[in-house]
Amino acid sequence: MGRTLENKKEIVADLKGTLNESTLALVIDYQGLTVAEITDLRRRLRPSGAVCKVTKNTFMGIAIQEDEQWKPMSELLKGSSAFVLVKDDLSAIKAYQEFQKATKKTELRGGVMEGRLLKEADVKALGDLPSKEQLMAQIAGAINALATKVAVGINEVPSSLARAIQAVSDKDKDGAEAAAE
Repeated sequence: MGRTLENKKEIVADLKGTLNESTLALVIDYQGLTVAEITDLRRRLRPSGAVCKVTKNTFMGIAIQEDEQWKPMSELLKGSSAFVLVKDDLSAIKAYQEFQKATKKTELRGGVMEGRLLKEADVKALGDLPSKEQLMAQIAGAINALATKVAVGINEVPSSLARAIQAVSDKDKDGAEAAAE
């Protein structure tokens, strides 16, 4: 027995809800993966907050039909499609790439981000970016280095002034001693 109309509407509504929370959607060809391998992919994606949805292209087509942000995905809807929906943490791309290297069974068709269709090279470039935590650490390190340089510079002003005063004082002493002889 097939799905009821109500069941189909629930699936589409669920897809729309997940897409609304996502910033990036990857479309992969998952043909040949076992249930255990799909489960492994989902487990790898979980820490980044991304989800892997396996659904009919028709359902995804209906879900993106009225949403300009996701409409470019319609070009990728063919064959056996699984959708990796990424919220904020782009480390999900690295998790997928590691999975792909391990299984060698999936193929990335492309993705969509901010209403733009991404090719495989674009997605790889996004995956090569440092994580949010790494960027924050780099910025914090740069700010800390700048603050240290400012503190050393500010501390150097009184020291330089003191050395200058000491040099003048020593010169005056030497001049006074020379005059006394």
